[in-house]
Amino acid sequence: MYKTYFKRLLDFSAALIGFIILSPIFLVVMIALFFANQGKPFFFQTRPGKNEMLFKIIKFKTMNDKKDKDGNLLADGERLTSIGAFVRKTSLDEIPQLLNVLKGDMSLIGPRPLLVQYLLLYNETQKQRHNIRPGITGWAQINGRNAISWNQKFEYDVWYVNNCTFLLDIKILFLTVKKVFVSEGISQEGEATMEVFKGSN
Repeated sequence: MYKTYFKRLLDFSAALIGFIILSPIFLVVMIALFFANQGKPFFFQTRPGKNEMLFKIIKFKTMNDKKDKDGNLLADGERLTSIGAFVRKTSLDEIPQLLNVLKGDMSLIGPRPLLVQYLLLYNETQKQRHNIRPGITGWAQINGRNAISWNQKFEYDVWYVNNCTFLLDIKILFLTVKKVFVSEGISQEGEATMEVFKGSN
């Protein structure tokens, strides 16, 4: 009952209140990134949502668009700006996704929406992560975020899909706040975020 009906109602209400409260921070970060990224404070990308339906995710843009001599984008670590690193470390880059929650593309809590090209790489169990709306934060995020392996991340995602309750969502919200303050699991060792998923072994 909660997962089917009440979760969406709570998502909308909490996202609306959260966006109103965070709007001053939203504006400050937007202006700072406008100047840091040559007039491009936002990052838009197509991601798969519930039942693998595609939508446009919106985040603050933490990396510039610098390219090498051949016109290829530089590595993530080389394009991560100073203010972008701060915004990512403090998870402020996630604030615009509240708009995705209001639209119904996402939930506050659920498996993180990943890249479209990964859809063909999931096994049958991993595909279950798309049985509910993706989230801004989730069970995998409070259990390691980007510092854990892909297989661990997907195990946490599928577990959450099969065990989603109101009390679990409250627990994840509180633990997410803790993770933000201690800045844990932001990236894998040697990566700006996380290595590319190449399929399960």
